[in-house]
Amino acid sequence: MPMNNKLLVVEDDPGLQDQLRWCFDRYEVVVAGDRAAAMEQLRKHQPPVVTLDLGLPPDANGISEGLATLEAIVSQRPDTKVIVVTGQNDRENAVRAVGSGAYDFYHKPIDAEILGMIVNRAYRLRELELENYALMQQKTDHSVEGVVACSAEMVRVCRTVEKVAPSNASILLLGDSGTGKELCARSLHDLSPRASGRFIAINCAAIPENLLESELFGYEKGAFTGAAKQTPGKIEYASGGSLFLDEVGDLPMSLQAKLLRFLQERVVERVGGREEIPVDVRVVCATHQDLQEKIRSGTFREDLYYRISEIAIQIPPLRERGGDILLLARMYLDHFNREQGRNLRSFSKEALTAMEAYSWPGNVRELKNRIKRAVIMAEGKTIVARDLELEEVALDEKSLDLRHVREQAERQAILRALSHSAGKVSAAADMLGISRPTMYDMIRKLNLKV
Repeated sequence: MPMNNKLLVVEDDPGLQDQLRWCFDRYEVVVAGDRAAAMEQLRKHQPPVVTLDLGLPPDANGISEGLATLEAIVSQRPDTKVIVVTGQNDRENAVRAVGSGAYDFYHKPIDAEILGMIVNRAYRLRELELENYALMQQKTDHSVEGVVACSAEMVRVCRTVEKVAPSNASILLLGDSGTGKELCARSLHDLSPRASGRFIAINCAAIPENLLESELFGYEKGAFTGAAKQTPGKIEYASGGSLFLDEVGDLPMSLQAKLLRFLQERVVERVGGREEIPVDVRVVCATHQDLQEKIRSGTFREDLYYRISEIAIQIPPLRERGGDILLLARMYLDHFNREQGRNLRSFSKEALTAMEAYSWPGNVRELKNRIKRAVIMAEGKTIVARDLELEEVALDEKSLDLRHVREQAERQAILRALSHSAGKVSAAADMLGISRPTMYDMIRKLNLKV
């Protein structure tokens, strides 16, 4: 379903109203000359984007009425992108407007191309927000619980999890710390025929080596000092369900052999015992380490690796997940708004740009923690880059200019074709699937030298 194509222009000058109508001929423009008319048009048309002149009657020479209109719009429809239009050398009021919830600002006199680019960008951002919201709300019979994603990389991971969950294969989840390996492991359990059984998780790196064996395999009474009663291990507890071994790369060599025997024989022996206890369990392992390198260095058994990785799933780091960063950020903003009793409306443009530019070494876990802190500490109505403890990054306007992106892609494709054809225009045109005259036109347009 296409998004609402309405654009509300709040401007009391009839001449500027006509000029703005001409600037935005691709949108269905509705106009309002004062606050009352603007609110009526907002309720009637629900435009995704609004341009707002701060100088509105009865305070045409001031900003009080314009700011009041902005606050009324943001209060009634907080997702609407409001672009404030101010006079020259009026940066202080523009910044004040952004602090009150405006998406962006623009200084008069009107430049149709630049203002059009700002409006197009705001419209596209609202479109992406609606698409992301639809993805988050989408319910399916088989879904990866807790994993929120719109990037192709994570969608592939989710589809793989859904596909292999019904099997009894041993799964190895690979990925950096904080990427969501345990969420995927829980989904493998929840989507399997073992969902009614237990999901037992144990972190192999968090338990001292001398305790890990008894934790996994259990122990008999009197097996060691303090063993006052017979105690089953985590593997036994997981029988009929799933066992998740997180950070399996940290498993000591002495226990690797015992785990391998369990995976081959499907029986365990408790510490201090001789009885073989059969266990029916599905094993899922995870690690952030390079197990192939550990095999080469002699610190991880190759036979165990092949036993635990019948199917391996690589989970990409957050920095490689495209639009997932902002999607997750908005989800966590909503979550922590409710949890902390706050009503922060959104992220500033600088905060969004900073989040996209940051490398996120701690992945989703770091993103969640930074947004929780920002929701608690933010003083304005929107979260800015400093609330996230991120450096502001200048936005590359060209990266959002479709014409520039298209020209760059055409330039690269033509240069590559000419390189492959040793500079022969006819052969390069054939490679690109265009005619020779079209090829010459594009070479001239892009000012290329053959």
